[in-house]
Amino acid sequence: MKTVSDIMTTEVTTLERNDSLQVAKDIMNLGRVRHFPVVEDEKVVGVVSQRDLYKASLGSVMKYGEKAQRAFLEGIAIKEVMNVPVVTIAPHASVQDAARLMIEKKIGCLPVLEGPKLVGIVTETDMLKLVAEMH
Repeated sequence: MKTVSDIMTTEVTTLERNDSLQVAKDIMNLGRVRHFPVVEDEKVVGVVSQRDLYKASLGSVMKYGEKAQRAFLEGIAIKEVMNVPVVTIAPHASVQDAARLMIEKKIGCLPVLEGPKLVGIVTETDMLKLVAEMH
C-alpha cells in the first residue's frame, strides 16, 4: 500500500504571513507551483493556493494594467487570504486517506507534517500521477 511519503513532493516552496500576494503570483508564474504552505517560526499556519490568489485579485484588478495589478497585489498580505486552520497529513498515512481528506475538505493540497515539521506536500497532481502510473 502506497503512503503519502511515496508520492509527496519534498521540495516545498513556502511563504510567510506578511509576504505579499505579488510574491506568490511571481513564484507561481516562474515555477509550476500552485500551493504554498504559509510558515511562521517553522510552523505551518496556513495554506495559499492559486485559486485564493485569483479570488483575491480577480474582480478588483483584472480591468487594470499590469502596473496597477502589481501595486494592488503588493498591498495585500498572504495572511489576509490564506486558508486556516490548515488540514495536514502524516507521511506514513495511506494515499487513500489523503485522497479522502482532500475530497471531503474540498482542498487541492495537504502539507505533510512529521510532528510539527513540514516534510513535504501532496497535491491533486501527485494523486493524478499515481493513477496514471497504475497501468
